Amino acid sequence: MKEEKLNRTRLVTLRLTTKEYEKIQAKCNTTTCRKLSDYMRNVLLEERLTVFTRNQSMDDFMAELILLRNELNAIGNNYNQVVKKLHLLQTTHEFKTWLFINESAKESLVKKVDEIKLRINQFSDKWSQE
Repeated sequence: MKEEKLNRTRLVTLRLTTKEYEKIQAKCNTTTCRKLSDYMRNVLLEERLTVFTRNQSMDDFMAELILLRNELNAIGNNYNQVVKKLHLLQTTHEFKTWLFINESAKESLVKKVDEIKLRINQFSDKWSQE
């Protein structure tokens, strides 16, 4: 059976302090309600509300992963440049110099990958405890 759409004809006025209004608005912003009136109606009529919650540890993890990704990209770019240079070298002396640079870039890359693995394991352990 199709439900009739009812027009809302009754107006309720409520006075709030600035602090009270900001508190209600902040709570409304954490829900799926598009308008403050929808939020207040749902609360007053004790209807179901969908509330978004933020996981601070996930936010911290994402911020750290972004930094690690940027560092990893920079190291990867340097590594690619070294490999390209190695392919263009023709003398043994140049080759030995660039080979040493390549080794240090590789070590830096391995350290960063190990750091990423460690941080992922730490966050995984933390989340599995919650």
